[in-house]
Amino acid sequence: MEVQIFGIKKSPETRKALRFFAERRVKTHFVDLQERAASLGELKRFAQKFGVEALVDRQSRRYADLGLTAARFSNERWVEKLAEEPLMLKMPLVRYGAQLTVGEATPVWLAWTAR
Repeated sequence: MEVQIFGIKKSPETRKALRFFAERRVKTHFVDLQERAASLGELKRFAQKFGVEALVDRQSRRYADLGLTAARFSNERWVEKLAEEPLMLKMPLVRYGAQLTVGEATPVWLAWTAR
């Protein structure tokens, strides 16, 4: 079993996900979004499953700094914006094969590791 985790090292939720899988000896591939942004295709995969609204962290400092509270973009433009500004994403984004989660999702992760 191997999971891919997208997030930043400073994010408590990302650290919690990394710790969760490490405690269960699950191999993880961590993508630090401050060093390398998630690909547009990867973000589209999450957006197709959860919708763009589920990916945008409207409480993030970066969202406020960019003044996007009144922004009205199409879903395609939001995905592009998230690719350009990954600090606006809800973290962590976790992928296990074709299964995806956004944010802290311990019950889902437990189901994955129970197999």
